[in-house]
Amino acid sequence: MSTLGLELCDAGVQVAAAEKDGPQLLSPGTNGGAMDWPGYAYHDGQKFQFGRPAEDAWFVHPRSVAHSFLSKLTHEPSSLTIVGKPPSYSELAFLFLRDFRQRLATSAGSIDKLVLAVPGSYLKDAATEDEKIGLVLGMAGELKLPLAGIIDMACAALCDPRAGGFNPNLPVIVLDVQLQGAEFTLFSTGARLERQKFLQLSQSGYAQLLKHLTGTMGNRFLRHTAFDILADGRIEQMFYRQTKDFMLGGAAEGRFQVNTSSRTYEMLVKHEQLVADASAFVGTLVQGLQAFASAPGHGPEPCTLALTDRAVCLPGLEARLRAAGFNRLLRLPRGAAASGAACIGQRRLTVPSDLSDVPVEISVPADDACRATGAPWDARLQKSRHTDPRPMPTHAVIDGIGHLMGGNGTFTIGSASACADLALPEPFNAAGDCVVQLVREGGRLWFVDPAPPQAASTAAESTLRTVVEAGDHLAIRCGTHAADVLFVHCEGSAAPRA
Repeated sequence: MSTLGLELCDAGVQVAAAEKDGPQLLSPGTNGGAMDWPGYAYHDGQKFQFGRPAEDAWFVHPRSVAHSFLSKLTHEPSSLTIVGKPPSYSELAFLFLRDFRQRLATSAGSIDKLVLAVPGSYLKDAATEDEKIGLVLGMAGELKLPLAGIIDMACAALCDPRAGGFNPNLPVIVLDVQLQGAEFTLFSTGARLERQKFLQLSQSGYAQLLKHLTGTMGNRFLRHTAFDILADGRIEQMFYRQTKDFMLGGAAEGRFQVNTSSRTYEMLVKHEQLVADASAFVGTLVQGLQAFASAPGHGPEPCTLALTDRAVCLPGLEARLRAAGFNRLLRLPRGAAASGAACIGQRRLTVPSDLSDVPVEISVPADDACRATGAPWDARLQKSRHTDPRPMPTHAVIDGIGHLMGGNGTFTIGSASACADLALPEPFNAAGDCVVQLVREGGRLWFVDPAPPQAASTAAESTLRTVVEAGDHLAIRCGTHAADVLFVHCEGSAAPRA
């Protein structure tokens, strides 16, 4: 095995190998059937366990489980309760990586080159970088890892060739949700993909969300079955696992089940209830992102918002983001940072003889990044010949099929890869950034020019939008392919509220 990329995320450590046909995710040996390795450590009184086995002891033995050592990574003593002096966070991280490396050896064999993708919080300022990167280099030396580079995790994720690619003419924001918090990272595009701004929201991670969801689902289960999951830590742990699987699975309906010696308790739950339970958590993320993406004195800047697979799994997040005006969404594949790091390592990094010479990167050449190279496209709104006032459309019709334009805020039309509300035919996937935005405001529906002029004057801004009425057509072209969307008003349909 030549080059590996390791994604050092406490919500799921991923490893990828750079192969001729593209990066491939690897499984670190037998891991309880799970592909990811969450950053949990459990001491059973005699020895440590890590990853999924440690996570499965969280609610049973909460004081014997630690899950913040990768995010904190300091010499400070951990909160782990054991006989004698508690190990430091850095000691736990070292033991975690040593165990991970031993299991990985069974599937990856020898490693010629390794590139680490680390959380953006490791590189937020010079003092933090000196401390955390110094500890990472020390652990790499102790474990004799052939370290070729360390790269910002969000930056590496945008270099995964499996991703759809981002528009090179717009800045990119990466939204990642880890175990202990969320990270927003803004990148400029051009000759280099370069990190410009970073923000970490503490207490906005999977650990906090899953604990909250387990509690709300447990209360619902109590009302439904009169059975209290808090009666036994093992039952609460099992219920936590069912909650996590339901959230990550994305199913429309989930079944919660508890078996006792006397009977079985069951409860069916809709995905909408999960969305409602996570609403406050998701709202905090969206509000933080809006503030992060806004220029001083202005609203959110036009940008591509790249979501890691961990962020995509959050119930209701994408709908809230679109409602907030973020319509250029890019879903990054699972293990994107690991895959991007592996490809960068294979392409241009070498293992230095001295660990102090290992490069630490928060920017990469444009050629490393996965930029969209799709076919050019354009969209033009063709107004109806009728000059009399017409109602706001309720449906968008394409290929003879009407699509309800319900809800508030915005409605997007574009390629399926762009996660639009109305997906265009498959050939339009060649233009990954093909997104036409319709905005409801002031009781009307507006077509927003997808390629607005750069001038910031009031006169220029007035040309960015055109009102859309029933009978208008939207003509969209991508290369030799064309699509026509007709806007209609159906009597009896509830008109969308502006």
